[in-house]
This record gives sequence, structure tokens and C-alpha cells, in this order.
Amino acid sequence: MSNIVSGNMLAEHAALMGDPARANMLIALMAGQALTAGELAANAGVTAQTASGHLAKMVQSSLLAVEKQGRHRYYRLAGPSVAQALETLMALSAQQPQRQRRVGPKDVSLRTARTCYDHIAGRLGVALADGLQHLGYVELSEGAASVTRSGHDFFCDFGIRLSENPKRGRPLCRTCLDWSERRPHLAGRLGADLLERMLTLGWVARLPQSRALRITPKGQAGLSAHFSMKSDWSAEPTNQ
Repeated sequence: MSNIVSGNMLAEHAALMGDPARANMLIALMAGQALTAGELAANAGVTAQTASGHLAKMVQSSLLAVEKQGRHRYYRLAGPSVAQALETLMALSAQQPQRQRRVGPKDVSLRTARTCYDHIAGRLGVALADGLQHLGYVELSEGAASVTRSGHDFFCDFGIRLSENPKRGRPLCRTCLDWSERRPHLAGRLGADLLERMLTLGWVARLPQSRALRITPKGQAGLSAHFSMKSDWSAEPTNQ
């Protein structure tokens, strides 16, 4: 199959994402958890019948994947590339002049720490990227990212095996433009592994029915000790 994307294909996906109801469904799935049609209908503010039509179109166009368990169908984003496109579009939307008073979500907890599909975003995600770069464990440049030799050793000691079970076609480490901070956070396999490891360690916890992450006291201490986090990393910017 050709890798060349035609204008028609691009326009089709843009139109699907451009509908407000479908856009709200896609954003709800950015938490990385699968949701039912009813849950997505509630997020979009539409009837179940209308949601069913929207979901069928997005599954057909490979924006969403669906799994059936018992009586329910669970929908999720089709993959990291869909999440990346959504996060980029949200960052672009935040640049509109009439929205300059507040970039990103209004909820303080979402701006502080949230999931971006399967990795960490918000001020926590950006601070992690800054700290790892400062320590010399990752190198960031123009949207690209790489893990240094000392970084491989660090992540191994931290409990992340970068060379084990790589997901085919997914880069080890890349940057993702943060919606609210407008600066890069880490994505790729490394970004996903960092989130999973911090959840396992009890450093962060998911908040129910939200993309927000709660940073535990154990996490505050661990982040400071291991990731060279600045003391004021979670402070609200004064220029917004």
C-alpha cells in the first residue's frame, strides 16, 4: 500500500476531526482508556443514536478502534499517531488570538499533570523533559528526541528496559508539543514507559473520569531526587 497521502484523504480525516461532537469524543479518549458509546455520547452532548453514527465513521476511517466485551463495545484511539495529531491540533487551536488569556484547559489539575494518550503531559511532562535533558539523559532538538548512553543506564536502573519488546513502527523517543505549555514533552515508547513506571511506583495516580494525574507525596520526593525537577515546576505562569 502506498504511503503517499492524497489531499482527499487528508480532507476526509480533517472533516471527521472538525465536527464538534466527534472532536469531543476524540478528546475524551486522549486519557488512553477505552470508553463505551454511551460514555462518549455524554462527553459529546449528543444522543446515543447520533453518537453511534459518529463512531461508525471514525472506526471506518481508522481514527478509532473498537472491541466488544459482553454487551458493550469499547472505543479507543486507533494508535499513538491519532493522539499526536489531536495534541498538535489542540496546541494550534490554543494559538488563536481570541484565546490568549488562557492556554490549554481551564482545570488547574489538567494543566499541572495529565495523560496525552499513553504518556505524561502538562507542566509535569514538560518539566520531566527539561530535567532529563539537563541531566544529559535525553537530547531534544526540533521535534526529535534521542536517549543518550548514560540515559540508557539511568532508565535501566529506574526499571525501564528500553530494548525489550519494542512496539513495531513506534519510535523509542520523540517529542510532542504540549497543548497547554507550548513546549515539548516526551512521547514514543519512552514516554509511555515513564507513565507506566510512575503509576506502578505510586508516584502518580489517575483521577476518575479525567485525563488529570494526581502527584502523590512519594512522587514529589521521587521526581525531585531522580529527575532534577526545578522547585517551582508546578507553579502557574504569571503571563497568562
